[in-house]
Amino acid sequence: MRFALTLSLLIAHSLVFGQVRLPKVFSDHMVLQRGRNIPVWGTAQPGKQVSVEFGGHKIKATTGQDGKWMVHLPQMQAGGPYLMQVSEEDKTKPVILFKDVLIGDVWLASGQSNMEWQVQQAMNAETEIKNAHSPNIRFFNVPHNKTTNVQSDVLGGSWQAIDSTTVKTASAVAYFFARELQADLKVPIGILQSTWGGTPVEAWTSREQLLSSPLTQRTVLQNDSVTEKHFIKDSLDLVRFWDIVNNPKNKTDKTIPNPKFNDAKWPELMMPATLKDLNMPGYEGMMWLRKTINLPQNIAGKEVTLHLGHPEMNYSVYFNGKEIAKNVWNANPTHHYRLPANLVKQGKNVIGVRMAFLWSGGGFNPPAEEMYLTDGVSKVSLAGGWKYQRDLEPTLPTIKNYYQYPTYLYNAMIHPVVPYGINGVIWYQGENNVYVPGDYRTLFPMMINDWRIRWQQGYFPFLYVQLANYMKQQPEPSQSNWATLREAQTLALAQPNTGMASIIDLGEADNIHPKNKQEVGQRLALVAKKLVYKMPIQASGPMYQSHQVEGNQIRIQFTETGSGLATRGNEKLTGFAIAGSDQKFYWADAVINGSTVKVSSEKVKNPVAVRYAWADNPACNLINKEGLPAIPFRTDNWNTAEVK
Repeated sequence: MRFALTLSLLIAHSLVFGQVRLPKVFSDHMVLQRGRNIPVWGTAQPGKQVSVEFGGHKIKATTGQDGKWMVHLPQMQAGGPYLMQVSEEDKTKPVILFKDVLIGDVWLASGQSNMEWQVQQAMNAETEIKNAHSPNIRFFNVPHNKTTNVQSDVLGGSWQAIDSTTVKTASAVAYFFARELQADLKVPIGILQSTWGGTPVEAWTSREQLLSSPLTQRTVLQNDSVTEKHFIKDSLDLVRFWDIVNNPKNKTDKTIPNPKFNDAKWPELMMPATLKDLNMPGYEGMMWLRKTINLPQNIAGKEVTLHLGHPEMNYSVYFNGKEIAKNVWNANPTHHYRLPANLVKQGKNVIGVRMAFLWSGGGFNPPAEEMYLTDGVSKVSLAGGWKYQRDLEPTLPTIKNYYQYPTYLYNAMIHPVVPYGINGVIWYQGENNVYVPGDYRTLFPMMINDWRIRWQQGYFPFLYVQLANYMKQQPEPSQSNWATLREAQTLALAQPNTGMASIIDLGEADNIHPKNKQEVGQRLALVAKKLVYKMPIQASGPMYQSHQVEGNQIRIQFTETGSGLATRGNEKLTGFAIAGSDQKFYWADAVINGSTVKVSSEKVKNPVAVRYAWADNPACNLINKEGLPAIPFRTDNWNTAEVK
């Protein structure tokens, strides 16, 4: 019995360690970092001697009792392709052979959806894909994964050279960044992509680092009760969630759109209206809406067009009981639909809409004039009273979204690739922290420092994108969460060896994922060329330096003016607001005066503060003559706390 137990333990021990293994981040076609010692690591049976041969060098290591080993190959210049051989002392042939290995610059590309956004989703995607043939640009895409404990390896993946097939799913920002660098540097560029949309910065930060801050310590400790079982339940709940959203339940799609359905007892609301107008804060679920319209004889029997204006969420639309369209994730740029003539009756006609109310959204946005039915000559308004009813279908399960929890992505998607040799990081994230933007002043530098500690490569370059302009433009100066988070990003430039690319001019009001990822990648590359590769170029737009009050105006001094200050399109300077001691801001008159801007307003006789591009989606046009936009700023410190 004792012998059998001992034998089983030995077999189990062998299965745990086995022969030599390396993490999946090592594969054929990989790029290794030039100009520094190259870490290579893995596992084997305890006490085994492992050797790594590469580029004429052979380095040996002996595994410890935990079965782990690591070697550091001498630094090499850019070049290749090379073979890497990994061997055990008692084997006559290499255990592992990696082919087509290049030496170049490796950049870790991380963040949320705007970094994850694929080339095939970007502007001019068809042309970009067709022209993509860059065998010296290689990508490794870390698969999505979340874990409560740190992992030693990622779920899968392998290095791939960029061509018209592999480029499609690559990060657009990272690809265009790599393409710019590779064109100038003429060295291989490797992109180690680790991204997940809709994630806060805390998800990418280690537990130890988050526990060191009072801002995050309590939340991390509260989550200690979460287990893998919670992940499984949440995944099953998510399947159920989208099944309800996408597929009508309780035969509602057969009964409610029917013109004979009696909605007399349903409440009514005036459309267009959204969730905030319905006095149902926080409601999530499926809402049914009905609108009865009377059509005159001159429209009856004609093919007509139904214009729904600006629906806010997923919906299906029915006309006289027939489903006309199903819009998944509000994906269509327009929301008008042709109705066949045989459906259009004289007199009573019924429009039914089944809409998901999710994440504090749902309903129809103004203007009312864009909700109508027309035969091309006459219009029938769809604004006004609509009947509505909720809870006719099963309740949506509550989704925990554990991938957003602190440390879980660090554990599964960052820790396993440490300490793979990198030249630096490119980062595009912040949208998911915009609701408490003041905290980002602490959280963002904390993550930067955390990664630098883990990699033990000193203050490696950390380059990042400042949030783009987004949402509706406001008619008057106002407080802005987006502006406050951009300010936190600017303040992170105080960290050593950091650089920021401003894209305050590249956003889209109605799209949190602006498609012009080419320019984003190019601007990040500009920062890299100047900060990292020491090229004598202009890499930033004008940055606020200081200000002086001069009577009824304030003069702003800038750095990074390049060849001089200008406005985009040589139009009148916009984007400045000015305030007196009452802290009330007014749009200002602003003029360029040499390397400064003079700001004033008839409404502010004794100014004390200026703000520029301080809005979710500011109308701003100050640039330097190199075409780079001025960085948003404020001279005051009023309302420094986050906006609730």
